[in-house]
Amino acid sequence: MTSLLDDVTRTAQRAVDTFRDRAGDGFDFSAASLAIVESMLDEASAHAARMAPAEVGGLVRLLGCYVLEVARAAHGGEYAWIDEMTGPALVVGEPATHIAIATWAKVRGRLNGDPGDNIPFFYQGFAQRAAARRPGERVLFV
Repeated sequence: MTSLLDDVTRTAQRAVDTFRDRAGDGFDFSAASLAIVESMLDEASAHAARMAPAEVGGLVRLLGCYVLEVARAAHGGEYAWIDEMTGPALVVGEPATHIAIATWAKVRGRLNGDPGDNIPFFYQGFAQRAAARRPGERVLFV
């Protein structure tokens, strides 16, 4: 049985491999690379209504896991599965604090055309909170 860490890292790497022609070397697991994710989701949103549900789900998993790995590269942490969201979340700061980010819903919202689900902005909020952890704090970015 593979671990959630293995699943997320493999899926994120598959995103890098899948979108190499579109992103070039830009998918480097940096916060700056999230501008490419945002651009790709903006472009794909024009076609999302015509995509099969499996295609939408696959794109959400690929790019959602990529965003999670960007967060883990910058802040460490461990993955947990959130049943209510049917997806993974990255949790940083345990046990003193609990700052978590779950990306699949945000990626799906952006893919569905909601510019309010801006991926770099979403990540920036998480990154700021993860960098300034306060003991006892419990936050989930969704």
